[in-house]
Amino acid sequence: MEPIQSPETADIQPLSPSVPVPPTLRDGECYHVFISYSSTDCQWTHCLIDQLEACGLQVCYHERDFTPGRTVLENMSDCIQESQKVLLVLSPEFVRSRWCLLEANMSLFRDCLERKPIVPVLLEPGVSVPLHLCHLTYLEANDPDFKNKLLKVLCTPNQQLQGSTVLPFHPPSIYNGKALQPLDAVNEDSLSKWDCGRFSDMEVPDQLRLIIEDQEKYRMAVRMINSVSENKVWFRPVWVRVLIHIIGILLLLLVVALNVFSIIIFGDLSKVANVLLIASFSLVTLGLLIHICLWKNDDEKYIVRQMKKAIGQVNIILSEEKVLMGRRSNSKISLVYVSLDRCKHEFAETFSDQVCAEDLFQRALLYFSSGYACCLAQRHFPFPQPSSTGHLEGGVCFCQYVSQQLSVDQWE
Repeated sequence: MEPIQSPETADIQPLSPSVPVPPTLRDGECYHVFISYSSTDCQWTHCLIDQLEACGLQVCYHERDFTPGRTVLENMSDCIQESQKVLLVLSPEFVRSRWCLLEANMSLFRDCLERKPIVPVLLEPGVSVPLHLCHLTYLEANDPDFKNKLLKVLCTPNQQLQGSTVLPFHPPSIYNGKALQPLDAVNEDSLSKWDCGRFSDMEVPDQLRLIIEDQEKYRMAVRMINSVSENKVWFRPVWVRVLIHIIGILLLLLVVALNVFSIIIFGDLSKVANVLLIASFSLVTLGLLIHICLWKNDDEKYIVRQMKKAIGQVNIILSEEKVLMGRRSNSKISLVYVSLDRCKHEFAETFSDQVCAEDLFQRALLYFSSGYACCLAQRHFPFPQPSSTGHLEGGVCFCQYVSQQLSVDQWE
């Protein structure tokens, strides 16, 4: 069986001749599975639906089975309630649009979701799995045996599927250390290397609405990052550089004019004047070139330092909501969900003075939280996994990261 390559070009391969028998529908159940998908993936999904129905499964999907005149959420709630399982076709477009609708209105049908096994299907490699599905084992559409694995799950009675329901959102045991969708600058296409991106603070992203209780904190955080562009780079645009270089050239011309004047007045010193002219011209030109190179290099380092500092200050606020930001580039910010409560407690136990411990923890957030969030989002740390167990199950916790950075005297 050939793997599926993409939703636009791939064909669903036939299922194995020996397929499991669909389970019996109980009272109140009209469907074996409700499938939620983005309209951009309808061709791939409808091909899958045809095969599932050919195997005797009753499938529910919005284009055919939603009741006209009712809201999408009302229809979804009823369809989930009337189905044994819920299948989500995860693609970039689904995560951006349809899952946001589900997640933002989770309270409306949370009771339904808690009682239904969720079957996430990853349609394309690299899709960012939504936070509430991170603890589930998902099926990959490019798996050669995907169809038979899916059919086996759909034909297994719910009572035999242990631990497969979506749980209510509660930190941190399930979601701790999970990466969220990164934030992209609204002016990404027009940014120079020495500038800082601007990020929208108009609306809180759907993925954060259930996480951050005080959503004004998020807006405040974005405004703090945007202030880097407003207040830190206003004096570094190209016209300022050009003006300074023009002044340098004018000064050089002044030196030339003085040398010419000295030749006219003191003809016998012309050789000395020529030497001085050539030397001054060479030194000023070399100085300007060095200045330009160093200035450009310093600009890029400068904006990195300013963004990290701003994000560190932001993380002091957002860490209370179990969210950290990290500077991935001057136009992209990583987001991770991570609880630092136990790491903070470790600081308190290490430093007996409570005021000192709190101050040191905030300084650690200021200097190290941006780098830690990026490493956590990319699942890569620039050092071997610590031998000792930290406060993050299966990963490096924040206090371990800080300890490692300090051990090599690396202040970010």
